[in-house]
Amino acid sequence: MSAEQEVASATAAMSTDGQASRGSHDAPKPSDPHALIIFGGSGDLAGRKLIPALYNLRQDGLLPDRFAVVGQGRRPMDDASYRTTLLEAASKFSRSGAPEPESWDDFAQSVHYLRGDSSDDEGFDRLTEELPRLEQAHGTGGNRIFYLATQPSLFPEIIRRLGASGLTECPGTCRIVIEKPFGRDLESAEALHAIANSVFDESQVYRIDHYLGKETVQNVLVFRFANSIFEPVWNRRYVSHVQITVAEEVGVEGRGRYYEEAGALRDIMQNHMMQLLAVVAMEPPVDFGADAIRDEKVKVLRALRRMTVADVRKHVVRASYSAGRLNGADVTAYRSEDGVAADSLTETYIAARWFIDSWRWQGVPFYMRTGKRLPKRATEIAIQFRSVPHRLFSDSSPDGVPPNRLVMRIQPNEGISITFEAKQPGPSVRVRPVRMDFGYGQGFAEESPDAYERLLLDVMLGDQTLFIRGDEAEAAWAAVMPVLSAWRFDEGHPLHFYQAGTWGPDAADDLLASDGFRWRRL
Repeated sequence: MSAEQEVASATAAMSTDGQASRGSHDAPKPSDPHALIIFGGSGDLAGRKLIPALYNLRQDGLLPDRFAVVGQGRRPMDDASYRTTLLEAASKFSRSGAPEPESWDDFAQSVHYLRGDSSDDEGFDRLTEELPRLEQAHGTGGNRIFYLATQPSLFPEIIRRLGASGLTECPGTCRIVIEKPFGRDLESAEALHAIANSVFDESQVYRIDHYLGKETVQNVLVFRFANSIFEPVWNRRYVSHVQITVAEEVGVEGRGRYYEEAGALRDIMQNHMMQLLAVVAMEPPVDFGADAIRDEKVKVLRALRRMTVADVRKHVVRASYSAGRLNGADVTAYRSEDGVAADSLTETYIAARWFIDSWRWQGVPFYMRTGKRLPKRATEIAIQFRSVPHRLFSDSSPDGVPPNRLVMRIQPNEGISITFEAKQPGPSVRVRPVRMDFGYGQGFAEESPDAYERLLLDVMLGDQTLFIRGDEAEAAWAAVMPVLSAWRFDEGHPLHFYQAGTWGPDAADDLLASDGFRWRRL
């Protein structure tokens, strides 16, 4: 066990001082009616996330009184069979469990299905013809939200057809939600941005990264800027380094062909992890408005040090999982997965050391790692502070006095813990680390809403705070492009291997060991 685990780990329960927490029930309810048009309405995202989120919003009284869902997809279904399919998905994936029959029946009356291919004229002609009729039937006032839940390669064509069809000439408000990934490199991201802005104003574009809808990610901002004791030490003078981990137990889950085109860098680090880094490292915004927050995040992403080919070899480790055991079961190697080339160089794991060239963070390494087939599912941000300048208690602490550490757990077991030193009870002076822990489940007496619930509600409210601006997406791509280019053209950059069920290759441990650090044990 690590020193942190074997210490007298005094876990202090933090309370909310008896105050009722603000939850979804006192969130603002959209006053305007809306129609949500889902391209890819028969797909996995609609069934697993979007419809359960909408139903839960309705149960919390947060859907507009007049609301309609129009799903477009290729599968041969009518309204009744579509609603049955969605009910099965909601029963399986909704955080609130199986819907109540009477409540679901009432909700489902606002859900419709139009069969069609979103990439051809016939599908758009049918949508153009039917949408006004459905809007009139439900009284949505011409307020339209277009949601792109298809494969990303279809995004540009759908946006072009939306503009050409006249559907974006809404009688009311008109917005579009674009799921990640926003391109697969800087060039394609810039092209997608240009296409979106040729049809929609940037104020109408909502680029969605569900990580930003997680309560614990939003609470990073509150933790930093609503507590005066932390922000003064949130800089290079006091912080030794930062670790950001996104660990997954699952493999590619039958998506081998997709993952061959993506890899861990594109799939997780370029978007989710860059957003976490930006939230941790940003300067205080002038207010809590959408653009004020996003302005500061863009500054962080632009300040990330650009790597040369030599830097990539020194600061980046890529790896692929080999066969192993995980949770008592045998796991096949990535190269043996369906749709994966036997000599694939696609990374299922990446560890990287980033530097932010700014006054606040100069010289502080930000270590980021993400991988599949790791021992457990976990996302966390660990801030390790510098060691005390003079160790008064060296004799009383045989293992040395470890530095203080602040850990923000994004998922699961959401919470915040602080490790500090205390005297162990007894006649002699012995210093041991203890941990003070706050858990959201224990601290607040209500369940956190799903990320998509919060984000869909914000789209209806017209709040872009938790959505990614075009220049923000491009800045994140600009930071990782040197890594992608080095992997493509530098044949000397190795692909390491790690056994499924372990925490990654030895080279990832060496990355931190070269600076005198080690990865935190999760």
